[in-house]
Amino acid sequence: MQSNGEDMNLPFSHQEYYDRQSSFLDQLPVGSVVIIPTNTKKCRSNDTNFPFRANSYMLYLSGWDHPGGIWVADNLDSTWKTSLYVRDNDTKSEIWEGRILGPDYVSKNMPVDSGFSINSFDEDFIQYIHNDNFNYIYSIGGVDEHIDQLISDNNVVKLDARNFLDKLRVNKSDNEIEIMKKSAELASQAHILAMKSGNSDVSECHLQSIIEGYFISNHSRWAYPSIVGGGDNATILHYSVNQDDIKDGELVLIDAGCEIEGYASDITRTWPVNGIFTDAQREIYELVLAAEKAAIQACQVGAPWNSFHEAASNVLAQGLIDLGILDCTLNEALGDDYNGPYRNYFMHGTGHLLGLDVHDVGGGRQGDDVPSPVFSSGMILTVEPGLYFASWRTDVTIPERYSGIGVRIEDNILITDNGPIVLTSSCPKEIDDIEAIIGTGE
Repeated sequence: MQSNGEDMNLPFSHQEYYDRQSSFLDQLPVGSVVIIPTNTKKCRSNDTNFPFRANSYMLYLSGWDHPGGIWVADNLDSTWKTSLYVRDNDTKSEIWEGRILGPDYVSKNMPVDSGFSINSFDEDFIQYIHNDNFNYIYSIGGVDEHIDQLISDNNVVKLDARNFLDKLRVNKSDNEIEIMKKSAELASQAHILAMKSGNSDVSECHLQSIIEGYFISNHSRWAYPSIVGGGDNATILHYSVNQDDIKDGELVLIDAGCEIEGYASDITRTWPVNGIFTDAQREIYELVLAAEKAAIQACQVGAPWNSFHEAASNVLAQGLIDLGILDCTLNEALGDDYNGPYRNYFMHGTGHLLGLDVHDVGGGRQGDDVPSPVFSSGMILTVEPGLYFASWRTDVTIPERYSGIGVRIEDNILITDNGPIVLTSSCPKEIDDIEAIIGTGE
């Protein structure tokens, strides 16, 4: 998304950004100052940085995707004024790293009232907090150490702007939905290319290169580090090595998604590299697929968030019993709070919200400290049940028939008043469709 020329092409109209800003700022009391910094550059090694990615709150409020940026709003005179502090033009820096748009550009072309030099922010900050009408400061901690320290050194009580912004980001606008449809389709096509490249001795890194190369060639990039795990590696939830050869007869699990204009897709497909599911692989795959379909169907407006997890869990637990993996009743397998022994093989949640962050804000994930949302129109989320039978585990019984099998199936779902829509429907997941496409050529 980051531009490196003489101007920016914002993904949304100025009016949409203004509407977002108003929806946020109208909730805050008079006498407030809001400070939203973008991400800082991160060192990878010595003088080499990781690729820059703007902070999602900055993208949401202004679309500014360059390094160096602080979005500020205040109503100290009872009327909201917005500004964006950015780097000054600097020929030497621009020769090495690319054009800097500068404060004048911001004033004329960005959805804010004014553009200022980032070098003047510290002095302006002091003026804000010494204003007789100043009462509150809202910011986001942990993004920019300098901003955090500046607030701390001046003994200002900071309130968390995320308490307001996160709720606004949960339901996507029509324009956001259109971008996320494109992101979902691009990632779907990348997964299809990987399937077409399947063969009996392919490597994890080769499949990763096909998917991520497709992202890059289509003006995109990965939304999170791709997971490409063959055989036992597919049973590691956040596997990241992606270097092993995948043996003939093994499954490969690929969890990969891209970003378009900052908006993420997140798809997982599992398939046999030689193009044919074994009987054991088919049994586990069909069970996970049935659970995923049940979970998708549970994504209805007005339903509580846990509905789709419970739907998937009921199918998986009963399936584990039917396959002889668990020897107990369904209620015993599920446990008192869906924490029974079926969780030995399905350890994670069934999905998460999706948007400017791949694990988007708004609650719903295990361990979140905010209430889970209720399904409502405009939400986009993932549905991704799985079963994992790592051969190396000694804490639970791993049936020999299923040893080394890991299966996850993940789609991106839009909640609508007329039921859930699968945005990633073009990515094959039925067994016959998958077997028909594997190894058919890039």
